[in-house]
Parts: sequence; C-alpha cells; structure tokens
Amino acid sequence: MFEGKKVGLALGSGSARGWAHIGIIRALRDMGIQPDMVAGSSIGALVGAVSCAGGLEKLEQVVLEMNWKGIFNMLDVGFPRSGILDGRKVAAFVRKHVPHTRIEEMPCTFCAVCTDIVSGEEVHIDSGDVIEAVRASIAVPGMFTPVRRGESILLDGGLVNPIPVSVLQEMGAEVIIAVDLNYNLMQSRALRKTKQTKTEALEAPAENKPVNNSIFMELREKINAAENSVLRQIKQWMVRDRLPNIFEIMFSSLDVVQRQISDIKLEVYPPDILIRPELGHLKFMDFNRGNEAINEGYDAAVREIKSYQKRIETKS
Repeated sequence: MFEGKKVGLALGSGSARGWAHIGIIRALRDMGIQPDMVAGSSIGALVGAVSCAGGLEKLEQVVLEMNWKGIFNMLDVGFPRSGILDGRKVAAFVRKHVPHTRIEEMPCTFCAVCTDIVSGEEVHIDSGDVIEAVRASIAVPGMFTPVRRGESILLDGGLVNPIPVSVLQEMGAEVIIAVDLNYNLMQSRALRKTKQTKTEALEAPAENKPVNNSIFMELREKINAAENSVLRQIKQWMVRDRLPNIFEIMFSSLDVVQRQISDIKLEVYPPDILIRPELGHLKFMDFNRGNEAINEGYDAAVREIKSYQKRIETKS
C-alpha cells in the first residue's frame, strides 16, 4: 500500500488503554504494513520498543494472562520522595521482552518521548539504553519516580506530546499512522459517573464504604504492611467518600491534560491515518483487561486502513 515510502507509527499515551497498541500493530502486519519507524509516548513507548525488538507476540500472551496479582507484583510500593513506585520491577518486565540493550541495535528505528520536568521541554530518546528510555517515558508524575539522564530529570512523555506525530515528521516519515487512545475518554467518564450516581442513590451506601476495586484493595494491604507512621495516614484514601481519592484525582487529571494536548497537537500535526479505538470505558489501571483493549485496537486499525484505502481509490 505504501510501497517505496517510509512509514511511521505514532503510538500514543493512555496507560492500560495502551494494550490496544498490540492489536493495532498486529492488524497492520496482517494487512501488509510494516512501519519503518516507531515513536511512542508513555505506554506507547513500552509497546513500541517491544514491537521494534520483535517481542510483540510474547508480550501479547503475557498481557492476555495478566490479572491483578500479576499487576501488583510489578509495583514496588516504597513511597520514595519523588514517586509512589520505584519502577525497577516495571523496567525488569520490559527487559524480558526487549533483548537489545541499546536503541541503535533494534531492527526498527525507535524513539521514546519524555518530558524534562526541570525545563518543561519535550525530550526525544532515539539512542542509548532502551530500558532507560522506556522507563523515563512511562514515569507518570507522582506515581513513578523520575529518571535522571545527564542534566535532565525525565517524566511521562504524554505530558508534552501524547501522540508523537511531530516526532515522526522530524525523523523523516513520509506516511504517518497515529493512535489516539483517549479520544472519547471524557464522554465515557461522564456517562459512567451518571450511571454510578443513579446506582448509589438506589443502594443508599453506608458512610465511608470501602472502595470495591482490586487496585485500591491491594494497595491498601501494602500500605497496612508498611512500618511507617506517615504511611498510616494514607489509609483514609482507601475508603469511599463523596470526593474521589488521591489516585483517582491524579489519574483523571493526567487524562484531562493529555486529551487537551492531543487535540491541539493533532490539529497542528495531522497524521495520514488516525486510529481511535473506543476505549473510554477502560480506566487508567485496567491492565487486566488486555483482551478487550487488544481486540478493539485490532478492529479500529482495520476500519481506518480500509477507510484510507477507499479514500485513495476514490481520488485515483
């Protein structure tokens, strides 16, 4: 389809919704499209690096079998000064699927997008330690500790460029396929909140009812086990109140920021093909729902590629 042209794939940020990238890449391959270069922000950098290293099939199997226990085995809760999670276990997880130690060694050209929290500038890592690059790009502020690289202190790339189309343009891509994971996020959240309010009104919940959510239950247990008087104060976060808890606020705020920046970036740097999976029903930490994300990613990619083909045929 794109014979003779350099194809770039921009994999956007979106936390657990990022497993859709696996289905999208598989769909592209099934349709005979093999990107020459990949740029990723946050979870897009993780999946992109694994894909460029040739480990996508193995990652997909792990994702399909992932449950809450597996997720929390990767979260090294230590409450360090600059982030709740240290990130070493996540780095080890990535290392299992990326045999190459340096980006230059990978078969596909790759770039991870990060944010320099000191200067506020967008940072592109297209050489050096691939694990360090991915670890920096996925460092959600407040959640993971940042990564120091030279004079820079790096955090999540989604803060500055959630869908790195512009990065691929700089890299020389002639055809760019971009993935927007947060397209209908706010609409879905508003609908979910409306349904939840109606349900709570009927159930008349007791005051300070514990959060019925695996992630908060597991995190509460880890906090209960911690021998630190300061951490005991955090237990109150794990109960349902009329206000959202600190984690919900942190994740939702990041989603809002990324949605706003994505809209601006896509207007300034429109891709040739824009894939927007319907993933608004998935929450920030729903990594155990990989099957849904992968399948929706695959279907969305097929729809958009076929639509692009029809547009091209109509013009010719």
